[in-house]
Amino acid sequence: MTTGITLAIALAFICGGYVLGSLSFAVLVSRVMGLADPRTYGSNNPGATNVLRSGNKAAALITLLGDALKGAAAVWLASRFAPEFGLGPFTVAVTGLAAFVGHLYPVFFRFHGGKGVATLFGVLIALQPWLALFTATVWLVVAIFFRYSSLASITASALAPFFYALVYGFDGTLAVILAMSVLLVSRHQQNLANLMAGKERKIGAARAAVQTKAHGDGKHKDKSTRVA
Repeated sequence: MTTGITLAIALAFICGGYVLGSLSFAVLVSRVMGLADPRTYGSNNPGATNVLRSGNKAAALITLLGDALKGAAAVWLASRFAPEFGLGPFTVAVTGLAAFVGHLYPVFFRFHGGKGVATLFGVLIALQPWLALFTATVWLVVAIFFRYSSLASITASALAPFFYALVYGFDGTLAVILAMSVLLVSRHQQNLANLMAGKERKIGAARAAVQTKAHGDGKHKDKSTRVA
């Protein structure tokens, strides 16, 4: 197999990962379950945390699982089939990165995506389960003690590359994990500003107000129809 063909196949895996990552479960699940578009209320972020602000826990859970599974699926498919074409772990890791980037900038939704927390976790599960466990533990501890989902996500993703380097050493996969960490933190710039200003929403806070936004438009339309 020539170098050109091998490169083309690697690009096919990477593009496939991006397309898979572009499936925004927050938007799709909200549409199917008759909820408002998560890009129009709360943090305007199409992710599980914002869907939870609608008050529909089932929709938030499905979104969380879907976003994580697409990241894991991209890596698993690459790890299963890429070696048959002479492609190694770096291609597998970059495919996971592509799925992550697809979540952040989905081609199907005008490149308006989420912040990537669940998708990053899914990618890590398939790449290095122990690293995923470490990241999830950090997230949980920070979330429990400080009640800020954004702070938990930033802390967990920032520590992930250091844990990987400490346990597995320096390689191409570390570069990919570092890239995902930097991208995730950059997507939380507004959250960082809110945290510093004391304006960041805590987990479970202000949910009632957002529920009104997520469901109120439909009720208002019903009343208007009856009046008319």
